[in-house]
Amino acid sequence: MRVYVALGSNLNDPVEQVRAGAQALGKLPGTRLVRCSSLYRTAPVGVTEQPDFINAVCAADTAMPAGAFLQALFDVERVHGRQRDIPGGPRTLDLDLLLYGDQVRHEPGLTLPHPRLHERAFVLYPLSEIAPGLHIPGCGNVEALCAGCAGQVIERLAAEIEKRE
Repeated sequence: MRVYVALGSNLNDPVEQVRAGAQALGKLPGTRLVRCSSLYRTAPVGVTEQPDFINAVCAADTAMPAGAFLQALFDVERVHGRQRDIPGGPRTLDLDLLLYGDQVRHEPGLTLPHPRLHERAFVLYPLSEIAPGLHIPGCGNVEALCAGCAGQVIERLAAEIEKRE
């Protein structure tokens, strides 16, 4: 199953945290990292009194069921010191399951596509970079959604984290 995962960090060398998160993603059981976007710097959303974030999006193919894959992402976050004591607060590594194929789900603990995917430039711009023309179920085309986020400040920093064939 093709999955898309958003990566973000604003603590403990955020660029390296995001790169390490992408590497860990590619090492999950039954999972192959396909492509990662460039790195982007974005201002925090919600809790604004914190450092800027470094963000990226990676595509992977996985044989893991959606719930198990999401749990594996939480495990990677914990290994990297993620604490969830302040919602929207600073974090060492944040991994969000954006899409699991074209599935639409509304279950306790698992909503697909990610419920705020369509309104966040820090997800949409890197997603459009690695999957141009992607249709997000229930939301529309990724480029059209990017246009709706034109007022959000986002800065492309670097080439792709890592390429896979």
